Amino acid sequence: MEQPLVITGPTLTLRFPTADDAPEMFRIGSDPETTKYMSWGPYTDLAQAERFIAGTAGERERGEELGFVVERGGEILGWTVFSEPRSRDHSVVIGTWFYKDHWGTGVNTESKALMAALAFRAMGVERLSVWAAASNERSRGALKKVGFTEEGVLRRFHLHGDEWFDCVVGSILSDEYPIGPLARIPAQIIGEVPTNWRFGGA
Repeated sequence: MEQPLVITGPTLTLRFPTADDAPEMFRIGSDPETTKYMSWGPYTDLAQAERFIAGTAGERERGEELGFVVERGGEILGWTVFSEPRSRDHSVVIGTWFYKDHWGTGVNTESKALMAALAFRAMGVERLSVWAAASNERSRGALKKVGFTEEGVLRRFHLHGDEWFDCVVGSILSDEYPIGPLARIPAQIIGEVPTNWRFGGA
């Protein structure tokens, strides 16, 4: 049996969610500021968080999404996920959401570093992509700070509720990662990467 995948850093732990996480995920996901640019939310009922968590194992097994609770000292801070995998091209898209109290505290940087280590060191990823609403200057600035290169704008790319957003696409490539800021943050990968999330020589 494969050992569950866990990634640890200086202060954070990324792990698969459990049913017990639902109340905290509901608290975070019910905040309108947190979910402003998401394709869902805000949550209005605990059952929504419970269904989200219950579906993650199947998404992981089907190769749709590989998501993790972001935890520090037993407190859940948010969620980070790989989606849109392209095994032929060895690429994934990273997404992250944190409760607003943790914005600008370094949590985003460390969580991106742990996910980048997983992608480039253990999964065989060649391209790590990211989307950010063009109007979300805070998010765009944070992504540039950790080494993502903005490549262009996708017009009316994302619909939230009844509002359309243009999105900026950015990326880090495998040969850029070792010399970028994320590689300087220690990351320990414990357990096994699911077979369907390994690309290339990983």
